[in-house]
Amino acid sequence: MIDKGLGLIVAFALLAVALAAEAQPAGTVRTIGIIGHTPADSFEASLRELGWVAGNNVRFERRVSTDPTKLTLFAAELARIPVDVIFAGNALATRVAAAATGVIPIITVSADPVKAGAASSLARPGANVTGFAITHPMGKRLEMLVEALPTARRVAFLTNPTNPNTVEFRREAEAVARAKGVKLLSFEVSAPEQIESVIATVAKARPDAFVAAGDPLLWTTHQRLIEAVARHRLPTMWESGTWVEAGGLMAYGANPDDLYRRAATYADRILKGTKPTDLPIDQATKFELAVNLKTARTLNITISSPVLLRADHVVQ
Repeated sequence: MIDKGLGLIVAFALLAVALAAEAQPAGTVRTIGIIGHTPADSFEASLRELGWVAGNNVRFERRVSTDPTKLTLFAAELARIPVDVIFAGNALATRVAAAATGVIPIITVSADPVKAGAASSLARPGANVTGFAITHPMGKRLEMLVEALPTARRVAFLTNPTNPNTVEFRREAEAVARAKGVKLLSFEVSAPEQIESVIATVAKARPDAFVAAGDPLLWTTHQRLIEAVARHRLPTMWESGTWVEAGGLMAYGANPDDLYRRAATYADRILKGTKPTDLPIDQATKFELAVNLKTARTLNITISSPVLLRADHVVQ
């Protein structure tokens, strides 16, 4: 169900959207709106490979933010232009885009478009939303962290309370924690300026390890987060190998670039006439475990052999 507060923000834009959405002029240049928390480089690169070249036959309208109010206004703006298709890079972006238009096709890459109310089902999404469901393996992420660090009994768990999927992330993590005999210490951050103080509070609780939920805000501030936890020498588990390359200890999750490339094929088909209702919402199939042994040596810890053997990427 769409948040009523978001609907109020776009209310004055909806009439203009309804009149303009079907008035896209015919021409050789198509317009793709990109809304979310990160520049979708692999999405645009894959479109080039499919023949959609910026400045030639396609142009991009990019609207990047993690702020819900800004994203809501951005979604209304993209609908008002209007664009031919919207690529929404996370759950919040999908939610505000779906609130702004029921006509323009929306390609989502988000945790669960069905639970979020943006689609009727994966097989038959209905309406104007299709794309890819990221299975955020929150439980598996915590399970792997505990397996890698068998002596860990107190694990700090960081979430963003404004994320629509936080309740589900917490439920999964708590279930695994109970099964593994681990005490989960919950902490929240909802703005970049809170990062240092929150991590300092985490450190005072003296956890044995630290795991973060997948979240756009955390993603866009991942370097600050990694540096903050490094100052307090906390072994960490993140959502993507990008974090491990930046100095994080471990990461497990879907490969976002793979999903963005697949999303480009959906955009290509829609721009060529396929209706979003004819494209089922697919699920992430490629998950990767990354380990940074350099960070492990800095922290003077040893990653268990079974976990290392399963790693897809190891930073030496």
